[in-house]
This record gives sequence, C-alpha cells and structure tokens, in this order.
Amino acid sequence: MSKAAAATADGDIAPPKKKSKLILLIGIGVLVLALTGGGSFFMMSKKKAAEAEPDGEDGHAPAATAHARAKSGSPPTFVPMEPFTVNLMPENGEQYLQVVATLKVEDSHVADDLKTYMPELRHRVLMLLSGKKASDLQGVDGREALAEEIMSASNVVLGFGSTSKGKGSTALDGKVKKALVEGPVVSVLFTSFIIQ
Repeated sequence: MSKAAAATADGDIAPPKKKSKLILLIGIGVLVLALTGGGSFFMMSKKKAAEAEPDGEDGHAPAATAHARAKSGSPPTFVPMEPFTVNLMPENGEQYLQVVATLKVEDSHVADDLKTYMPELRHRVLMLLSGKKASDLQGVDGREALAEEIMSASNVVLGFGSTSKGKGSTALDGKVKKALVEGPVVSVLFTSFIIQ
C-alpha cells in the first residue's frame, strides 16, 4: 500500500478535522466577544444619555438643559409665529405695523417649549411692537434692533434672563431692557414687514 492509502486506513484524517473545529471555535468566540462588547456599549451609552437629560415635569428637558444640549452641533429648528398687526405710537397720523416672524432655535426641544409658552410670548411681542414709532423701525438698523428685542423677549419667556419689576414682570415689559438676553432662541427672521 502506498503511504497515502496507509494513512487513510489508520485514521490519520482527524488532524484536518481538528483544525476546522479549532477555526470554528475561534470564530464563535470572536462573535460572542463582539456581541458582548456591542451590547455593553449600547447599554452604557443609553445610561449616559439618561443621566445627561434630566426630564422636567412634562417629560422634556428643561430649557436650560436643552440650551446646553443644543450647543453640541445639532441643526437649528425654525418656529414660525402667526402674523402680528399693531397700531404704532402716533407720529404723523395713524400708522400700523404688520410683521410675520420666524424664530430660529437651537433644537426641537426648544421649539416644543416655545409652543407651550407661545401665548405669553405673543403678548410680550405685541406689547413691544405697540410701543414703537414708525421712525424707530425705518431702515435695517431699526429692524435688527427689533429682532434682537424679540429674541431677548423669547429667551426671557423660556427662563433665561432675569426679572426686574416683580412678580411675573420682566424688564421687557414697559421699558425695553437694552441688554441682549442670550438663550436658545438665536435669531428672529422677518418674513414680512409692512408699515402703513
């Protein structure tokens, strides 16, 4: 008999089977380790996210937390406001202002908070607009100043800034506070601005 036939007859085929079993066991071990590592990573990242976002009463993060979270680089969200039509302070006869504005906010959580506080925000913006004269709003500078005042009012409504007159009244009621109140509302964009 030849050596190959003798090896087959003696049962020396077992070593190639041991190699294939060894490769199979190594593959299964690597797969188990990968699944364990992936599961651990998933659970840890879920736990970190829960710790980083304390929920408010309604299940949303408070506005201050949303502001901090939004600085992480998420795209902005736009919150359209209904049109405002107000009588302006008299100068040269009766004049009125019609404005449509959109608020640019840092994330959708802030947009949800703004929708909750929209009646208060609309009140503050109406009071702000009705205290203006047409000459205050002429030109780009006047409109940019108005946009900053509306942005400050929006941020105060969300809990940024401080009150100065007492219960429920902020510096933006009556006389407008000149300092810009920074917060999650980053700009006000006018989509329509008509003075007549």
